[in-house]
Amino acid sequence: MGPILAVEGLKAYYQMRYFGTLREVRAVDDITLEIQRDEIYGLAGESSSGKSTLIKTIARAIRPPLNVVDGAVRFDFAGQGPRDIYTLSAPELAATRWRHLSYIMQGSMNVLNPVRRIRHSFVDFAFRHMSLPMPAFLRRVEEHLGHLSLRPDVLESFPHELSGGMRQRVTIALATVCRPDFIIADEPTTALDVVVQKGVLEMIRRLQREMGSSVLFVTHDMAVHANLTDRLGIMYAGRLVEEAPTRALFRQPLHPYTAHLIRSLPRIGDDTPRHGLEGRPPNLASPPPGCRFHPRCPLAMEVCQQTTPVMQELAPGHRVACHAAAQGILP
Repeated sequence: MGPILAVEGLKAYYQMRYFGTLREVRAVDDITLEIQRDEIYGLAGESSSGKSTLIKTIARAIRPPLNVVDGAVRFDFAGQGPRDIYTLSAPELAATRWRHLSYIMQGSMNVLNPVRRIRHSFVDFAFRHMSLPMPAFLRRVEEHLGHLSLRPDVLESFPHELSGGMRQRVTIALATVCRPDFIIADEPTTALDVVVQKGVLEMIRRLQREMGSSVLFVTHDMAVHANLTDRLGIMYAGRLVEEAPTRALFRQPLHPYTAHLIRSLPRIGDDTPRHGLEGRPPNLASPPPGCRFHPRCPLAMEVCQQTTPVMQELAPGHRVACHAAAQGILP
């Protein structure tokens, strides 16, 4: 059985027309990746690297000026065969969301209606997918909340009556109550303290194992990826620059940008000063030629300024887009 998600040559640009001239911001530019069944795939990169745009495009949760200009996003739910999500009709897409494909959004208040009780959110999102009468549906929701250490009376609360950690657990419950095949988690631990964050991460891992779902987990926090994900993709300036099993990537990064992200992590007993990366990410409306990282790269060569590196598998399951790595030069 093949991967549950296959992204092929995906390009998604913000397209705007000023005084008759088309301008494009190439937020997702020629990305190819696969996510296997029953795995947690991490996506990392600094702000403005294109992570959020990529997952919105994968979920078909986009609207103009963001448009898909090339490529395909194919899901294979329940072994029914791969289908491009952009070929689904509106009724097919509505039937797919929450039942097969769900989304844990960044910030619980982006999901929960502040003037409606939590119960109504579950009815709005999940009721029509579960084919149960209302009393049985609410009992199922209460049981599911119990798995996430939430009391049944949470259903009668308004969002502002709950703590940030409780609201985030409610959004995770919303995304998982239908036991979907694929879950996208967009920075689900943002703005949570480290104790609550640890509990939320453990909860996501436990639910993923119980349901056998696949998870696309997005965060800039490399320490979170080290403790949660099975495989990890690194994005820079709209492109995927490295991908490997998480342990292998932390043990031996091949791309200089990945190496910088890992070296920036604090380590117990190590008081060596950490230095930031010089420069800033490029303007994606007019990105530099060749490798987009070359203006900041300590290993940059002449070829890096002229030729875009292609993703190559330099070790089993370890892909990297870097001219230096292709020549055996380690960061």
